[in-house]
Amino acid sequence: MSNRIRVAAAQFQVGDDVAANLRTCVRMIEAAGKHEPRLLVLPEFSNHCSWYLGPEHCFEVSVELGGGFLAAVADAVRRIDAWTVINCSLRRKQGQVTGSSVLFSPAGEVAAVADKQVLIGHENVFLARATSVGPVVDTPIGRIAMYSCMDGVISETPRCLALRGARILCNSLNSMAFDEGELHIPVRAAENRVWVVAANKVGPLIPEPALAAASEAIHIPAHFLAGAGDSQIVAPDGAVLARAGKDEQVITAEIDVTLAENKRRADGTDVFASRRSSLYARLAEDSAIRPSGEISGPERIQAATVTLAEKGAAALEEACGRIHEAVSLGAALICLPSLPGSCGLDSPEWSGEIIKRISSAAGDNCLVATSLATSGVHVAVLVNGGGVILKQPLVHSCERYAWSATGEGFVTLDTASGKLAVVCGDDAIYPESFRLLALEGVSTVLVPADFLEAWESQVGLVERAAENRVNVLAASHRDSAGGGLICSLQQDFTITTPWRRRSYDGLLTAPEVFRSSGPVTLAPVHPQAAANKQCSPGTHLLDSRPWNLLEAMVTPQNS
Repeated sequence: MSNRIRVAAAQFQVGDDVAANLRTCVRMIEAAGKHEPRLLVLPEFSNHCSWYLGPEHCFEVSVELGGGFLAAVADAVRRIDAWTVINCSLRRKQGQVTGSSVLFSPAGEVAAVADKQVLIGHENVFLARATSVGPVVDTPIGRIAMYSCMDGVISETPRCLALRGARILCNSLNSMAFDEGELHIPVRAAENRVWVVAANKVGPLIPEPALAAASEAIHIPAHFLAGAGDSQIVAPDGAVLARAGKDEQVITAEIDVTLAENKRRADGTDVFASRRSSLYARLAEDSAIRPSGEISGPERIQAATVTLAEKGAAALEEACGRIHEAVSLGAALICLPSLPGSCGLDSPEWSGEIIKRISSAAGDNCLVATSLATSGVHVAVLVNGGGVILKQPLVHSCERYAWSATGEGFVTLDTASGKLAVVCGDDAIYPESFRLLALEGVSTVLVPADFLEAWESQVGLVERAAENRVNVLAASHRDSAGGGLICSLQQDFTITTPWRRRSYDGLLTAPEVFRSSGPVTLAPVHPQAAANKQCSPGTHLLDSRPWNLLEAMVTPQNS
């Protein structure tokens, strides 16, 4: 198997004329072929825009395996001699239609079909949800798997494919949201240490005659009802090697597939081997029987993160001074960096002094989070004027804290600021951590961190806030791989409901992000906004997860 290959993503517009769309698909396949890729990915619903007059119309414009549309695509694939993924609305048994990605071999043969697992909006009316996991296909260029659009807005489907051995994830999109390119596409590569090749659409996503009425009905300006573009090729470390703009385009990059076999982060931790599958069973429970927890808390509170420049005892002095500063500015929640590690406060003897000093600085009207070394455990704590009120041991083992024992799950605390959780920074890289907390009704997560890799703060924690609809406060040291940030939930969220506090700006799930620009960063967060996780009618960010297809997530891995 060749290690280095060229891959491509084709980005284009799809309308409501199936024959015209077929011509566009063939033209774009041939345009991509000029770059001689070994793998090509096309957008979601390449046969017809995702807009239907009724179930009969949806079935009529959908295509069949072995039918003329896909036969013509197969001919074009043979001409460019590349593994090719195209997504279409596909006719199935009993008159059903699925949103399905089809993998063609270079010989033009159907090698695999993957049905969409998470449907959004009116897809819930017209399409059938996947009833089985997507295939992971052994090919001469590597192990390939496919998912589409909403499947990647939440973490479960890409995670399971990667756990089952996929090295290249092919994501076909039909998205108008700018969040896709900013967050959902790149984070799936970094958190799973795999390659992602993603192809989105451009141009109107709704036929022109229906555009004005649709815009009025869902309270989104018509010019936003278009493919957002931003097709990407992303490396296992989260680096974006190629990214398209907002017009028709083919992007390419040369990749080394074997890099996706290395699951170790910068400190040597194997992020798959260190997963705690036995703790994730809640994720695979029927969401209809056990839905996500109720959210409580105020509409708005003031929060702060602190960045530390000092080391050792001076770092504790600096931290206490910054707490006083933030409290004087009205902060009710404060997140400090992790105090072990680069801060030089690894000794358990420091823990009592740290708690005493932070408690004194916090007083009675503020909660402060940090993490420290105590009794052989790296533990995140939440502290008020009376001392520690919440302890969260490190859950996933990591090499830089190899001395630490690990806890047996995550804990939460009901407070006047809503239900809170504190998470060690090294637990925040696992998407399962935040999913479990969100399912318990947590509205705000505090992450005392010492970032190892840039993706953690650039997209990782922002994505954790977005895909779970929780507020996030994260703090790190000035010399770490990324600075602190506050992810404050947007109060307007659900498609088809009026946008009262902001005009729709192309961002759907993304929170408002306040990045540290100095020692103390203040911003409001919105605990009560975490109660709204309804992305669109029929699509809930937590309860619509494919809970029945998550065996790979909750079963121990062999490696």
